[in-house]
Amino acid sequence: VRPQVRWKLCWENELQLADHIELSDFFRKTYGPTGACNARPFEGNRSWAGARPEVRVIGYDAHGVAAHIGALRRFIKVGGVDLLVAELGLYGVRPDLEGLGISHSMRVMHPVLQELGVPFLFGTVRPALQKHLTRLVGRGGLATVVSGVRVRSTVPDVNTEFPPVRVEDVLIVVFPMARPMSDWPTGTTIDRNGPEL
Repeated sequence: VRPQVRWKLCWENELQLADHIELSDFFRKTYGPTGACNARPFEGNRSWAGARPEVRVIGYDAHGVAAHIGALRRFIKVGGVDLLVAELGLYGVRPDLEGLGISHSMRVMHPVLQELGVPFLFGTVRPALQKHLTRLVGRGGLATVVSGVRVRSTVPDVNTEFPPVRVEDVLIVVFPMARPMSDWPTGTTIDRNGPEL
């Protein structure tokens, strides 16, 4: 049985301190089981890991935050082509709700994403999530999962012990919005020119 979830659309400047604290706790608990380093960015009541989202969809149930996804409009460079996208990120479902269909309910974000006026939605995920992602977006041609592309991003905080740029082999998820998938540029590298969402 799918739990009752109430969805709330929030622009970033509408969030209050209490919202950031609650989201920070949600992300630490949701990302922590995948590795302590994945929970670390959310210490100190931060509700973002790299770039801050522009808009968020937050699902709530009787126990607080149940799910979250954020979006940020930005230009990325695919191969040598500059491309406006809305990057999707900060995706999470509370661990006790995984496998109950909550992620399918996140489609409530689709109307606001259409309003952003971008030709494509873009996101990255770890290869370990390929099966889950294919089930979530592959049905009905909602999105295309692209592999074999490296993504270059800046790190959110400058540290003298690490390089200021990170290159990752991840899966790319592309949702055509105002243009068909055939208009997505070819290339083996995507430059975010900023930190990931």
